[in-house]
Amino acid sequence: MRLGLALGYWGRGPSADHVPLAQEAERLGYRSVWTAESWGSDAFTPLAWIAARTSRIQLGTAVAQMAARSPTTTAMHALTLDHLSGGRMMLGLGLSGPQVVEGWYGRPFPKSPLTATREYVDVVRQVLRREGPVELDGRFHSHPYRGADGTGLGKALRPITHPLRAELPVLLGAEGPKNIAQTTRIADGWLPLYWSPTRPQAYEASLADLREGFLVAPMARARVCDDIAEGLLPVKAMLGFYIGGMGHAARNFHADLMARMGYEEEARRIQELFLAGRRQEAVLAVPDAFADEISLVGPRERIAERLELWRKGPVTDLLVLSPDPHTLRVLAELNS
Repeated sequence: MRLGLALGYWGRGPSADHVPLAQEAERLGYRSVWTAESWGSDAFTPLAWIAARTSRIQLGTAVAQMAARSPTTTAMHALTLDHLSGGRMMLGLGLSGPQVVEGWYGRPFPKSPLTATREYVDVVRQVLRREGPVELDGRFHSHPYRGADGTGLGKALRPITHPLRAELPVLLGAEGPKNIAQTTRIADGWLPLYWSPTRPQAYEASLADLREGFLVAPMARARVCDDIAEGLLPVKAMLGFYIGGMGHAARNFHADLMARMGYEEEARRIQELFLAGRRQEAVLAVPDAFADEISLVGPRERIAERLELWRKGPVTDLLVLSPDPHTLRVLAELNS
């Protein structure tokens, strides 16, 4: 199991520690560094900044939102950064949810998410392989565009720039069982949002047909500390926000996932509190047990024991979310 550094997305402004953390991760032998986006900073620009200040570490988006860009635009970003970094780019994609897609990007959330994802990946692959003009008679992504409101003058094109790698890795951030199963067929890897090494049954059916070389790269917040309850507070804060606020009361993929992992009653209670404006109560309602099983928190010895559980499953890359260089060093030592 390899280690990656997850930096997430910016808050109010850029984080001064992201480049030093990426440089330290590279020095420690971490395989990859990953950025994200929500409705603020984008995922690609910080990776370009990091690429210019590192030399070996792989550069991934976890995730770039599909609604933010057409698939050809995303492929342009990926092939450009792959060239500039010397072949270090890994493209992680995700649909996001209706609240963000319609509220921030101003476009409809696809009524058939699996079809939309499959078409998007198809177009990205066509661009990167550059075997001919990009052509797809799709429901969501048509190339050339053939809609009734078009001019009819669209021409099938292939990229001017020759991609550095035709098989640049494409990973998907999928949550639903059918979406995960499709991911194993059309992508090079999967980016789970929550992974519990003690609940392999939560994803067992979706991962039944894993092929050799397929990447499973979950993100886990980590902190070496003596006080486990205190160390879990950032995990609970993240869960309270995602489960309570990152979605509508009637359609929240994160809450649905927590429910499938055995915490249905707790997930609905968190939603109820958060949507009522009782955010601190929502955070406190997150069960310590759930926060603990999807993270690596506690003294070095405890993290060492729990790390063994992560190694026993299908996880190939553990993406560590931690702003603490000491924690990164401890994990590198334990995983060596």
